[in-house]
Amino acid sequence: MFEAAGAAELFLLARILFGGVLAFTGLNHFMDTDSMAGYAEFKGLPAPRASVLLSGGLLIFGGLSLVAGIYPTIGAGALAVFLLASGIAMHDFWAVDEEDAQTEMTQFLKNVYGTGAAVAFLIVATVPWPYALNIGL
Repeated sequence: MFEAAGAAELFLLARILFGGVLAFTGLNHFMDTDSMAGYAEFKGLPAPRASVLLSGGLLIFGGLSLVAGIYPTIGAGALAVFLLASGIAMHDFWAVDEEDAQTEMTQFLKNVYGTGAAVAFLIVATVPWPYALNIGL
């Protein structure tokens, strides 16, 4: 699967870019919990503080699992479900005022393409990855 020249290195770069950004985003859930919980409450999420902390943990676990190749099926699957669900629940551009619609649509679409990337990683999560620990395949 990764025999083409440079394929292994590009796949590693993709894992670092995608997983690393999501893990960093998860860290932000812990560093800015109060304002994120306020936004989650505004959006009607139950237990907003707990939701922010749990989603932050999921993003960190999922992102690092892809970067390191540790239980990548679980990490990619959890990220795909989370990104799609949070896109719908948190970035409902169809239900907000016109002045907020563009920002929410951009965030929604970011979650949608992130879901696509997570699904792509999920598809290849059952084969050994180059430059990975390959634990839990």
